[in-house]
Amino acid sequence: MVDWSKTAFVFPGQGSQAPGMGKDLAEALPAARAVFEEADAILGFKLSELCFSGSEEELGQTINTQPAVFTTGIATLRALQSLLPDAKPVMTAGHSFGEITALVAADALSFADGLKLARERGRVMKEAGERSPGAMAALLALDIDAVRELVAQATEQTGGVLVVANDNCPGQVVISGDSETLDAALPIATKMGARRAVKLAVSIAAHSPLMASAAEEFRAILAEIPFQTPRVPVYANLSAAPLTSPDAIREELGNQLTGGVRWTESVQNMIAAGAELFLEFGSKDVLTGLLKRIDRNVSGLPLNSLSAVQGFVAE
Repeated sequence: MVDWSKTAFVFPGQGSQAPGMGKDLAEALPAARAVFEEADAILGFKLSELCFSGSEEELGQTINTQPAVFTTGIATLRALQSLLPDAKPVMTAGHSFGEITALVAADALSFADGLKLARERGRVMKEAGERSPGAMAALLALDIDAVRELVAQATEQTGGVLVVANDNCPGQVVISGDSETLDAALPIATKMGARRAVKLAVSIAAHSPLMASAAEEFRAILAEIPFQTPRVPVYANLSAAPLTSPDAIREELGNQLTGGVRWTESVQNMIAAGAELFLEFGSKDVLTGLLKRIDRNVSGLPLNSLSAVQGFVAE
């Protein structure tokens, strides 16, 4: 039996898209199918077709990725709850834009408004990336202090922009900034002992000051969205602490476009608050993999397919 009082729900961000995402759930379970149908109606185009049969390239475009991953996450959640009505988290969190999905799961935001935010966030980031192109890179086997030091060295060298974008888990940190400064940082990372320093296949510098124009536009959109106080704690990327009010949510979502994701600390704080099982709602297992590096004393399970959901329900 699952102890829901010790179960956290977590939701991934970009990078968790995959061709065919959500298709098996929608074909088998009416609750999941209804979510995709609602998304199609709200957006005015067939997001479901993009998820079920879109190419990797189409799904990888930021403006498509965010609503696709958001909708698949909520469809998976609704599928689970249709089979296990007691499936309610004691807390939630989302990695990067997955925070929007986590807020819907915590009843702080309606599905329709969450979908609008996912689409608009993708749009403003895409446009900001066209105005201020940038790059991101993942660094493996360097601790966070070493990464902060190499960021300082690279920015001093070029006078450009480079920041820690994601502290994902011990030994995996993502940096983000302008291409020249990021390129200058990679050999420094190797000298410092990074096992790998690899550029990501993106053309935007997410979670960096290069997203300032996107953040400004997104704040205006957030001001028009009705939020409620979350039913359960939603751990914020920027503070690694629970969001407790609609104003705090708006501030978090607006500042998060230029601020870093403190995922390691968020998960550690959730564990300290009593989480022992982390269920990941998406089409991959990215967050479950990070969890293993953060704390092996807790369990993670990716609900990333119909068989995974059915297997969990059957336990």
